[in-house]
Amino acid sequence: MSDVPRIVIAIDGPAASGKSSTSQWVAERLGFLHVDSGSLYRALTAALLRQGAPPERWTSSVMVAQGSRITLRAEATSFSALIDGAPAEEEIRGGIVTASVSLVARVAEVRAWVNATVREAAQTHDVVVDGRDMGTAVFPEATLKIFLIADPWERARRRLVQRLERSPTEEEIAAETDLLVQRDAKDATQTVQAKDAVVLDTTYLTQPQQVERIVALARAVSHRPPVT
Repeated sequence: MSDVPRIVIAIDGPAASGKSSTSQWVAERLGFLHVDSGSLYRALTAALLRQGAPPERWTSSVMVAQGSRITLRAEATSFSALIDGAPAEEEIRGGIVTASVSLVARVAEVRAWVNATVREAAQTHDVVVDGRDMGTAVFPEATLKIFLIADPWERARRRLVQRLERSPTEEEIAAETDLLVQRDAKDATQTVQAKDAVVLDTTYLTQPQQVERIVALARAVSHRPPVT
């Protein structure tokens, strides 16, 4: 391991605030690796679904036991979550996993496993990590902490554009906004802003603008030359 201290950029925020896509782009710009903590929760959920047992039988011990099947592999610009040593990106982003992942993510023992796995990844690489408690529970000593926020309507619109690959109707956005507000209420104890985080309201920012601001902040605090 290098004697140079590793840099950790922690990006938190509520559901559909653009954490993952923005973090990936920031990591590429800085020459770091992106760690999407959500991919671990999703991979664990997919592993449980493969076992065939219904979700009501997913005890915390059953969930944690499946963690031995999940690993992170460093690639060109990010860490990928593997199940039984094989890539499963399409599977873990599917609707079936999405419908069940919240059952897994709210379990304290699972969160502890995810947090430990993410910390291990950051020991060997400069990283940009995103999730719900990256700047508080996981990396309280992070080099830079960002907390993304945006109006629920705009978050819903962006999520639908990504999902539908077209401009959503106002009725569709309204329905999705209701779901996001409900999700925010459920996640309130997990989506906590670190006291020393920089709050970035992205409601009226394009993604390139978000990325530029975070990259500039990261370069200012990291004292590393920019990647060329």
